[in-house]
Amino acid sequence: MAYRKLGRDSSARRALFRSVLTSLFKYERIETTEAKAKEISALAEKMITLAKRGDLHARRQIAADLLDEAVIKKLFDETAPSYSERQGGYTRVLKLGPRRGDAAPMVILELVK
Repeated sequence: MAYRKLGRDSSARRALFRSVLTSLFKYERIETTEAKAKEISALAEKMITLAKRGDLHARRQIAADLLDEAVIKKLFDETAPSYSERQGGYTRVLKLGPRRGDAAPMVILELVK
């Protein structure tokens, strides 16, 4: 299978990804489950690569997936330029261990400095 369904239909999965991606770029570090982090990591890498391009079309493509205009501005003005010399590997996944309630494997997903 090409992607994880995460127990949701396509519209709920897209909404989840939009909110988690917005939080990731806003706070630069989030705690989530391992399966979500692996999916979000790939999407975040693609968005940073788009933002490094910096043109209007890239901004509109990213605006279709992020919820907050301030986060989009931060992504283009601060985050993407800091990765100008880097050719990928913008995110890091650090394992934390199982969640107390349901033993889901938890991780910290963060942007590499």
